[in-house]
Amino acid sequence: MIYQGVHRLKGAGLGRLTALLATLAFVLLFAWPHPAGAGQEGFDPWKLNWVDPWAASQSKVPEQPLNSSTIPTLGDAGFWPLLRAVSMYEQIRDWGGWKAVPAGEKIEKGQRDHRMALIRERLLATGDLSASNGDPQLYSDEVYEAVRRFQRRHGLAADGIIGPRTIQAMNVPVEKRIAQIKLNLERLNEQSGKLGKRYIFVNIAGQEVEAVANGRVEMRRRVVVGKTDRQTPEYTSAINYITFNPYWNVPQSIARRDIIPKVQRDPGYLKRMGIRVLSGYGPNPREIDPYSVDWSSASAQSLRLRQDPSRRNSLGTVRIHFPNPHAVYLHDTPSKSLFSRVTRAYSSGCVRVDQVHDLVEWLLQDTPGWDRERIDRVVQSGENTDVSLAASVPIYMMYLTAWVSEDGAVNFRDDIYSLDRQVHAASVGG
Repeated sequence: MIYQGVHRLKGAGLGRLTALLATLAFVLLFAWPHPAGAGQEGFDPWKLNWVDPWAASQSKVPEQPLNSSTIPTLGDAGFWPLLRAVSMYEQIRDWGGWKAVPAGEKIEKGQRDHRMALIRERLLATGDLSASNGDPQLYSDEVYEAVRRFQRRHGLAADGIIGPRTIQAMNVPVEKRIAQIKLNLERLNEQSGKLGKRYIFVNIAGQEVEAVANGRVEMRRRVVVGKTDRQTPEYTSAINYITFNPYWNVPQSIARRDIIPKVQRDPGYLKRMGIRVLSGYGPNPREIDPYSVDWSSASAQSLRLRQDPSRRNSLGTVRIHFPNPHAVYLHDTPSKSLFSRVTRAYSSGCVRVDQVHDLVEWLLQDTPGWDRERIDRVVQSGENTDVSLAASVPIYMMYLTAWVSEDGAVNFRDDIYSLDRQVHAASVGG
């Protein structure tokens, strides 16, 4: 087994991993509608049409096709290509790396710009551009496709426009990319135990989920992860049950930071959102009229808020559970437009899954009686329903900012939580 040899290097750190590279041949891898009567007697919040509050708040980006590779990111299939990528980038460093591209106006296909010669050289260095022909200052069709390839593997909108974010990614020094690859190689090496015949992998930095069976990715979906101040944690557990049409028991931290300030500005907010105010827990908690509460008082923060199942429910139509001390889970969302964003760090720590019913069907395929028809029927019923999996499915939530896809492209993602930077600072300081 590959990892048996690699594990012997763990005590010696990355220096020994780099030494292992010497034995490898160099491989080029390449807002809500709010009627005036809201909050007044007789107002029916359920007659309002759902409006995705994110749909019009930001301009849409070009649709990014999901990686269709069946090769999983974890395990041997992900480890060895990333190890070879270190060799590739060290060779680029030895060849002189690349020069920085000056900032300036965005460049679009067909335009001429004095920076294009440097951009061509930069794309040639990492194999995004195979050859540089013609006018060196012209943004040609050939270079346009190379730029789009570069953008895709760096998690940028593949629109071919050379703007500030694309130039910023081009200007990351090769030494920093080498350090980034090595750090993620160590992360993969740490997750080197038996992954299981079927498992779920959530790449937090990559903002995707993989469903893997028998060493093949059977499904990939986009996910929305936690904001920088409410980070999705790295954790390993096992999915054991699923809730359809869930209630959302609002965590006190979210109630304090998000919901109570909205109620203070708009007393009708809770009713519109289908959120009840409860006193205590248990099967029959006492419900409190939200208009009778002084929401500016400290005691208001101790009240329990629970959102009923509905199309407005923050968890959408399904919640996927796995034991963890962080109170996080995978779930649906009514705000579907977020999945079209290139960067998807918007949640309060839980993971929202695009087309989540596909993932639920995959998870329940070994649970008798739960085919897609029944899943859809239960969702449509609106009834709160728990289903235990016949066999739990391992879930690995990891923060990977570098990996290699099936076509050999070395992928990089932004260090959205600054975890790479913290590790680098600790290694320099230590």
